[in-house]
Amino acid sequence: MRLIIALLLPWLLFFTVGRPIAGVICLILQITLIGWVPAAIWAVYSLSQFNTDKKLDEFKSG
Repeated sequence: MRLIIALLLPWLLFFTVGRPIAGVICLILQITLIGWVPAAIWAVYSLSQFNTDKKLDEFKSG
């Protein structure tokens, strides 16, 4: 579900993963049509980092 959000509304993804400042920056980038593609790529990359960090935390705790 978050992957779909990352592609359609990249700025919203940052708010769901706890990075509101990045969400605002992404929204400013996304306002321009040319900035939509880099914003979506940035959101998908951040989502993969979020998932990796979550798995590492799970591994460390037990």
